Amino acid sequence: MDHATANAPAASAAPIERSLLQARLATLRGEYSAGQRLLAEAEARAATLREQLLRIGGAAQVLEELLAVDAQPPAAAVTAQA
Repeated sequence: MDHATANAPAASAAPIERSLLQARLATLRGEYSAGQRLLAEAEARAATLREQLLRIGGAAQVLEELLAVDAQPPAAAVTAQA
């Protein structure tokens, strides 16, 4: 049995089977749509979190640079010692 035959609908599907298949298809489409919405929301939250992390990282870098400048001896004191 090849791939096309495996996926081909049964020609003699009874009406009740068809209605069950249609109901299942409707359920799956609803679940798929809900999944897409959840994925979009998760991606939006991830993007917001990335932006927040960039801001926090930038602020931390500025503070580190300010602390590094404060830790250096004044230029006049270095010149006087030479």
